[in-house]
Amino acid sequence: MLLDALTRDMRKTIIAGNWKMNKTPAEATALLEELKPLVADAKSEVVACVPFVDLGIAIEAARDTNIKIGAQNCHWEESGAYTGEISAAMLKDIGVDYVVIGHSERRQYFGETDETVNKRVKAALAAGLKVIVCVGELLWERECNITNEVIARQIKLDLWDVTPEEMKNIVIAYEPVWAIGTGKTATAEQAEEVCDFIRMCLKTLYGLEVASAVTIQYGGSMNDQNAAELLAKTNVDGGLIGGASLVAEKFAAIVKAADASTTY
Repeated sequence: MLLDALTRDMRKTIIAGNWKMNKTPAEATALLEELKPLVADAKSEVVACVPFVDLGIAIEAARDTNIKIGAQNCHWEESGAYTGEISAAMLKDIGVDYVVIGHSERRQYFGETDETVNKRVKAALAAGLKVIVCVGELLWERECNITNEVIARQIKLDLWDVTPEEMKNIVIAYEPVWAIGTGKTATAEQAEEVCDFIRMCLKTLYGLEVASAVTIQYGGSMNDQNAAELLAKTNVDGGLIGGASLVAEKFAAIVKAADASTTY
């Protein structure tokens, strides 16, 4: 293991809900209103990454609370003839804090590549957003025993030309693709192994100080039942939560588990 357990205190624990294509604006308001009192005393950073149409209402609902609002994607250009796209500057202007880039569903269904992930990451950082960069292997790649090669390639390409200073606004989400929306979950040991490897990749690229400070989330079917075991691992600093983020009580239970694993 690259770093001992004490270095966990150097990193912010972040629990981010990825609502995907769920919740109308009215439903988003209702969910956030239900969630607010449940996480009001959280030590961990709480983020809701909502569909584009929900952003305005979510920002208003979360105003003066500890809940940060994130988007699920952005374009790499500031403006132009890109019908249907949203720029990072637009997100920043309305009060968005976080943006998810490179989610496996974007890669699988919408042609996202490591090159376009990198361009989006750079644009989001330039706009002043915090970026959750998603990496992870397919089931076939794990079965072929090339998980580390896949992850190392993604880290190097997705973070190409990102400076050590900019890494302060980068969160890495490890999401084994075979565990996204399937009900399958990497064991706590598997999650820790890959998250530790990600940190070693960051150490190679940026040095020990930067690698020690980057929050690395696990994002493969974490829920209220398995969160405590996963978050107890040294290099699992939070979660990118899918289905469980759509139920206030379940999401709050994950936040509570994260707080229990945090000593700061």
